[in-house]
Amino acid sequence: MLADREKKRRTRDPERTRERLLQAAFREVHRSGFQSASIDAILAAAKVTKGALYYHFDSKETLGYAVIEEKVAKLTHDRWLRPMRSEGESIDILIGVVRRIPDRTQDVRAGCPLLLLAQEMSPLDEQFRKRLERIFLDWQQGVATLLRKGQSQGTVRRDLNPGEAASFLVAMVEGYATLAKNAQDAKVWKAGIRNIVGWLRSLRAGQPQTRLKRRTNYEKGRSVAQESAHNGSLRAGGRREPVGTGKS
Repeated sequence: MLADREKKRRTRDPERTRERLLQAAFREVHRSGFQSASIDAILAAAKVTKGALYYHFDSKETLGYAVIEEKVAKLTHDRWLRPMRSEGESIDILIGVVRRIPDRTQDVRAGCPLLLLAQEMSPLDEQFRKRLERIFLDWQQGVATLLRKGQSQGTVRRDLNPGEAASFLVAMVEGYATLAKNAQDAKVWKAGIRNIVGWLRSLRAGQPQTRLKRRTNYEKGRSVAQESAHNGSLRAGGRREPVGTGKS
């Protein structure tokens, strides 16, 4: 009796039914890809009828668009955009966001839903491509805005192009996600995170001078070594051309 009443209540709650359909569709698409996603599997997971599905979505494609707009976009917003509005130094915030990306084996093996849908559907359906592009652009814009804020506060290198750096960060994250998924190995992803964090640290204000100093010291050391070798040759009794002016 209670079970029947609960079933009727779910049926009469269209918003809840729609949400269950979206959640079930998101999981099925993430697992199988959009083209291979099974409507029957979605209905079974959501515990609704086909009529309920088509009451809310008039086609599988419409359901897919809603999954992107309401599930994939929300995932990116919650994982990236919202944390990037936190108080603090820009680089510290970005490092914190990157380190909080799930690195469990099951997450790595499943892959990034945004990336997987883009790889599968962008060449096939313009409506998919536009919706996915919007998420990528919002992500990059959020990173670029945070880097510009850091530049204005003097904590991020002034010579940095925020837009290009933001695109590079997104490319690194999605690239390592692809490598880790292909390897089916969380260690690949964890190594990627370390490399991304190292790169982010290089964006702090003052880093170019540090690298320039290291390069100058290297060049000084090289010159000393060359001069030492040159003097050694003279002591050996052979006349040599001055260092750096040898004839070809």
